[in-house]
This record gives sequence, structure tokens and C-alpha cells, in this order.
Amino acid sequence: MTDETLSGLSMQTRRANLTGIHGDTLPDDRVWLAVLAYFVVTAGIIFFGNLFVATDYVGLDNDDTMRLVEVRDLLAGQGWFDLMQYRLGLTGGTLMHWSRVIDVPIGALIGFFGLFLSSENAERLALAIWPLSLLFPLLAAAALAGRRMGGEATMHISMLMASMLAYGSSRFYPGAIDHHNVQLVLTMVIVAMLLDPKHRASNYAVAGACAAFAIAIGAETTPLIAATALAVTLCWGIIGEEFRAAAKAFGLSLTLTISALFFLTVPPSSYSLVTCDSLSLGFYGLSAIGGTLLFLSASAASSLSRTRRFALLAINGVAILSTASVLAPQCLQSPLANLDPLLVKLWLNNVGEARSIVAQARIEPEGLGAFYAPGLLAIGICLYRVAKGQKAAPHAMLLLLLAICWGISLIQIRGAVFSSLIAIPVLAHTVAQLRLRATSQPAGKTGLIYLAVFAISTPLVWALAASWSVTGWNAISGKNVAALGVNVSCSTRSDIAQLAALPSTVVAAPVDSGASILRFTQHRVLSAPYHRNQGGMLAEIHIGLSSPDEAEAFLHGADVGIVAFCPSDAGTENLIRTAPNGLYAALNRGEVPDYLEALPADEASGFQLYRVRP
Repeated sequence: MTDETLSGLSMQTRRANLTGIHGDTLPDDRVWLAVLAYFVVTAGIIFFGNLFVATDYVGLDNDDTMRLVEVRDLLAGQGWFDLMQYRLGLTGGTLMHWSRVIDVPIGALIGFFGLFLSSENAERLALAIWPLSLLFPLLAAAALAGRRMGGEATMHISMLMASMLAYGSSRFYPGAIDHHNVQLVLTMVIVAMLLDPKHRASNYAVAGACAAFAIAIGAETTPLIAATALAVTLCWGIIGEEFRAAAKAFGLSLTLTISALFFLTVPPSSYSLVTCDSLSLGFYGLSAIGGTLLFLSASAASSLSRTRRFALLAINGVAILSTASVLAPQCLQSPLANLDPLLVKLWLNNVGEARSIVAQARIEPEGLGAFYAPGLLAIGICLYRVAKGQKAAPHAMLLLLLAICWGISLIQIRGAVFSSLIAIPVLAHTVAQLRLRATSQPAGKTGLIYLAVFAISTPLVWALAASWSVTGWNAISGKNVAALGVNVSCSTRSDIAQLAALPSTVVAAPVDSGASILRFTQHRVLSAPYHRNQGGMLAEIHIGLSSPDEAEAFLHGADVGIVAFCPSDAGTENLIRTAPNGLYAALNRGEVPDYLEALPADEASGFQLYRVRP
């Protein structure tokens, strides 16, 4: 890129700051009322729609159940720094990779309501309030981002799109207490702050703090946060002095916040430990060094020429990459890269959110539109806007974030919701412009164009169409769309009631039943869908795959007291197909080896329980 081009982009950025981006002030009272109205309507639709169809107060995702187990352990006295799940996996338990940051508000709500309600009702109320309450900051951030991108009309369309995204996803439904909803809120806040046309330090300080929280809460957002930091850094390199305060605020806020979170959530004994799936020395060191270098560079070199600023940034980049190669080289690859091949084949490849676009096209091609179309459309619009010089600066910044998230979604579909979320201001602005054009012209095809663009910009519309193509309109609801592909066999209270009545022991059960068994019983379970529990998951898989004679050794080696066989479980069915002569296949045929004692069947349960004889 030539100096002339960079100069033009810088001039274009300054011009956009003056006239291009709307809403350069925080929302006024009228806007807050609009946010409140969208929140009340969206939360009401989700709450009352869920009220009449929900069979449990915990979300459908295994992570929701495991989060509740973790919060219960914390409230029962388990140490703040002790993230060991002692009842999961082989002897000794499994060290979880989750953050206590999410446990705090959920535990506080349960503790407060527990002062005047039973423990179960306290959980029920807390688990309903927490995800619904997150809708307000999500919609407020969407409103601010939309207003800054294109004015009041874009603001309303942005909030409508965010509401529909929340409804079409299970992330904000009562019982959804995993960290993904918080990550979505943090992402939307970051986008809104980066779109500040005046580059105020306060906005970029908020963005830096949100970036630090996102890293601490879940490592899956690390590429997005790296892209955010890169976008801020490039803006400083291009703009220079006018961006000094913003760059300093972002770098300093990121460094201070990630430092506080590291020392508040990581036990002193693990300060030197590098893990790639949670906040540890690796991510902390890289974030703190990167933030500090940006702060120092912006403080000392903002008045230098653009060429010298980029030369300094190149030196900083080499320093950060060198630090990464020394401090955490293993984190330059996927944290699942070292997963046992057998687990990849029989577990990971069957996890819906871990599918690649190729796997999604093979298994559920009707879902491709919901996952990929909005992000791809927004990328195309950003490229067009940048090429035409139409609000190039904000579109270029969002393009970088979109490209990272959409690219990740090609490998693991879980990244699609982030690209769809970041796409909202871009798509809302385009729809608002098409709507303005339609209202200023005689009725005709123009009116249909903006409605069509709005429809294809909304994942919910694609998901409803996909749901209809599979199940028909009578089965469509936001909850059903969000739950497509979820394995719920042998995970309810009634499924586990008989098991809960037995003396505490070690249970071999399907991987997707593990979290529910921990929730409803006092047993230790071998398997639950968490990659740090490789030993327990492999033990359960080998028990199911091995011949009945060989399986006995695995059962006794893992101290298993009960085999909870669930023939309707998708993972169990897969093991039966994989090993037709294995133990699970034999049990499915009614062939029970002598070392197992069949317990009386419970008609309300999908399990058939077998006691392992000594």
C-alpha cells in the first residue's frame, strides 16, 4: 500500500469522523427507552415461549448443566482457585478449564434467592434471570453500534437483528448459563466501542477491558481478540496523532484488566503453567506484552511519520511472535490438536459445534445458510464499501473481525454466531439505506429488495427455513431451531432417578449423560464431553467397544460399579455400529455377561442399569 493510498485512507477516516458515521454521542434518554422496549419485548417472547415448552430449568447444552455443577461445588465450599471436578473421570478427577468469572454472578443470584426460597427454586429463578438479563447490554451495544454506523434507522434495525439472533439461538434462553452468552455481549460491546467516530479514550478503554474479559472467560475468542487488537494497532499506524489517546487507552486497559483477571482467577501454583484452553501464563503474557507495547508506542511515536510508525509496529510484531514461540508455542495450534485419534473419530467428529463446513454440508446441508450466509454477505458489503470509499474506515475495521470469525467457522461452526453478530451493524446499515431508497421512490420492486436483504441477513430466517424443510411449520419455534441436533437421550431427572437412589459409586455412562448424572446424583462418572477428560472418555469408549470378556478388565480397572446403558443415545448407537461384537452391542441384543447384574428396569428411564459384580 502506497503512502498516497494511506494518506487518502487517513483523510477519509478524518472525513468520516466529521460527517460519515452517525451518532457520535452516547444514546440519549429516548434511545435508552427504545433499548428498554426491545429488551422487554425480546425477553418476554423468549421467557413466555420457553415457559410453556421447557421441561427443565437448565439449558439443553451439556455445558449449562456442568456450569451448574461447578457453581454448586463453589457454593458448597470448594476453593475459589480449585477448578477440579472430583467426580468426573478417572480416580482424582478432572481439572476443568472454565473461569470463575461466570460462576460469580450465577452463584450470587442462587445464594441471594436461597435466603427465602428452596435450593431448587433459587436455582430455577437465578438460571432464568441471568441469561435474560444479558439481553439488555447486548441490545444496548447493538443500538450504539447501529447508531454510530448509520443513524437512528440503522439503530432500530440493528436492535431488531440482535433480538432475532438472540431468539434464534439458545444462548439467552432461561437456563443457558454457560459463558457463550457473555462472550457474545462482550463482542457486541467491543464492536460498538470501536465504531466511536471520535476515537475517545473512554470507548477504547472499555473495548480493551472487554477484550481481556473475553480471553479470561473462554479461549475460543482469542483469535477474535487478536484481530481486535490488530485493528486498533493498524488504526494507530494509519492515523497517528489523532488516534494516540484511543490506542493508549486500549493498550493500557487490556494490560491492566488481563493482569487483574490473571491474579484473581489463576492459583499461584499455576502462575508458570501454560495452557491453551484457558487463561494462563501464555495468553496472559502475550496480551499484557502486546497491550504494553501498544501503549508505549502510542505514547512515544504518534507524532512520527506513518512509515516510521509502521516500522515500529513491525518490530513490535516480531517481538510478540518471538515471545509466543518461546512462551507458548503449543498455543499456535488448536487446543484440541493433541486429542486422542479415537476420541476425534468417535466423539469430536460428532459434536455439532465442532463441525467444519464440509461436515455440515454432508450432515445437515439445510443449515448452511443460517451459519454462513449473513457473515459472508457482510464481508462482501465491507469489501464493496472499502473499495468505493463509502465509510471505508468502519467497514475495514469490521471486515477484519468478520474475516477472522467467518474463517474460523469454516473449521468449527461455533465461530458462525460471532460472525453473524459482528455483521449486524454492516447489514443493518445496508438495509436502512435500501429502505430509505424504497420509501423515497414509488412502490415497486425496490421495496421488496430491502425486505429480501433483511431476510437473508438474519440467521433466524435461514434457520426457520431449514427447520421447515426438515420438520414442517408445526414444529418450528426458536427453541426448536436452536436445539436442532442436540442429543437429549438419558439426561432428564426421570432418566436418572433410579441411578440417583443407588449408593455412590463410579458410573460408566454415555458421554452426553455425564453432566446430568453429576447434577442429579452423588456418583462419579467416567465420561462427560470435555477434552481435558480424555482418560475417562477413552475408558468409557473402550468399555463399549471391547468384547464382553475384554470389557470386564476395563470396568474393574476404572473401578466402575454401575454400567448405565442407554440404547437410544447417539454416541452409544455409534459404538454399537463401530463394534458389533463389543459389550454395548451385546447388551443391545440382550446378552448380559456373568460379571454384570441387570437391575430392575425403570419404565420412566431410558437407561438399563447393570451392577458390576466384584
